[in-house]
Amino acid sequence: MNSEKIKEIFDNEVFKTISDCASELNISAFVIGGFVRDLFLGKNSKDVDIVVLGSGIEMAKKAASKLGIRKVTVFKTFGTAMFVHNEIEYEFVGARKESYSQNSRKPVVELGSLEDDQNRRDFTINALAVSINRQNYYSLVDPFDGIIDLQNKILRTPLNPDVTYSDDPLRMMRAIRFAAQLNFKIEEVSFEAIVRNKERIKIISAERITTELNKIILSKKPSIGFKLLLQSGLLEIIFPEMYSLLGVDEIEGKRHKDNFFHTLQVLDNIAKNTDDLWLRWAAILHDIAKPITKKYYPETGWTFHGHEDRGARMVPEIFKQLKLPLDHKMKYVQKLVALHLRPIALTKEIATDSAIRRLLYDAGDDIDDLMILCGADITSKNEAKVKQYLQNYETVKEKLIAVEAKDKIRNWQPPISGELIMQTFGIKPSPEVGLIKNAIREAILEGEILNNYHEAFGFMLKKAAELGLIVAAT
Repeated sequence: MNSEKIKEIFDNEVFKTISDCASELNISAFVIGGFVRDLFLGKNSKDVDIVVLGSGIEMAKKAASKLGIRKVTVFKTFGTAMFVHNEIEYEFVGARKESYSQNSRKPVVELGSLEDDQNRRDFTINALAVSINRQNYYSLVDPFDGIIDLQNKILRTPLNPDVTYSDDPLRMMRAIRFAAQLNFKIEEVSFEAIVRNKERIKIISAERITTELNKIILSKKPSIGFKLLLQSGLLEIIFPEMYSLLGVDEIEGKRHKDNFFHTLQVLDNIAKNTDDLWLRWAAILHDIAKPITKKYYPETGWTFHGHEDRGARMVPEIFKQLKLPLDHKMKYVQKLVALHLRPIALTKEIATDSAIRRLLYDAGDDIDDLMILCGADITSKNEAKVKQYLQNYETVKEKLIAVEAKDKIRNWQPPISGELIMQTFGIKPSPEVGLIKNAIREAILEGEILNNYHEAFGFMLKKAAELGLIVAAT
């Protein structure tokens, strides 16, 4: 990016106001980090970090006052303050130097110079700074050749990578996250340092690790990040269940596919169709129970019977370990894992209306997401086989639409309630009520009766008579 473009971006009210404030306070201010990096990558950024050779809080308050901004959020503990202007967050902090203890990523912080502040940055591309001081407005401060690393798509630490990663092990996750998001390569020396320091990740909280993991999952091609997690040794530590998918067993010349790399292919496939984090998590976990359900039979070869059910039961514990939300999002992923074989099974046989109705009933509003997941799960090196599966899959999708239009089964509740059954036959809650309700549901799903009140009521009377119930006097 040429200097004219930099001037164009920094020639605005906020930066000029901050420059005026710096001059009045007789201190220096620099825009640093992600905003500058994204500027040179041609990306928009909604966060601006401003490092001040003085008090960041004082600078923030003074600039906000000049801009007519009333709300300034101050974090006294960290010596930072921020305000929002035109939907962009401006955060101010005094230049710092940091020192770390062996058992914590929380540094001891002291006031420092711009050089100290750039030294403590994780990567050279995040150490770039642009001056917004009157005497050298727009000038780039790039002591580590971060611009060259941007051009070469390289991730490199400003200082010794062993020190950088050991001091704050979360930076190892950030390196892999940036590699996945930006499609950059981690410098060989830096990656070797990650391998050496991988055990240090254990001092980082699960919440912080998962924040980075989610960003990897949301990248355009998530497999890039997961392969680096595997190669570095981090995956086995932070997500052992996924690591267990790795590898191929062979008995009597019969092998199964590598479920780890299959999962990555499914994840990449689904990433082409959705940005939904939880649907992507369903792709990651859809085969998670295959290692514990894997069996070999001489007649049939390798099987993974019941892996969808076991996998669904594993989801809550995995979410708990990774500090993912244990709410409807977890239940949504659990549901998709449990159902992920159903649509695929329908492609291998003539899909009856009954089977389609049951799938619609069980999936409910999540049927469309389930179909996206299952479409992504169709993988094979045999192109003809994939093509045939996809054709059959489209047929199933068309039949789902047709059956739903006809029978309205999605999120369906049977037209006869338990209360109506008890009222009709003058009985209290009992096993008979459940038997009748289930019989009505099964009759509708099997297509024995239509999904309407009239036919369901008639069926209820018939079923009740078989159970020896009679209509109560009115």
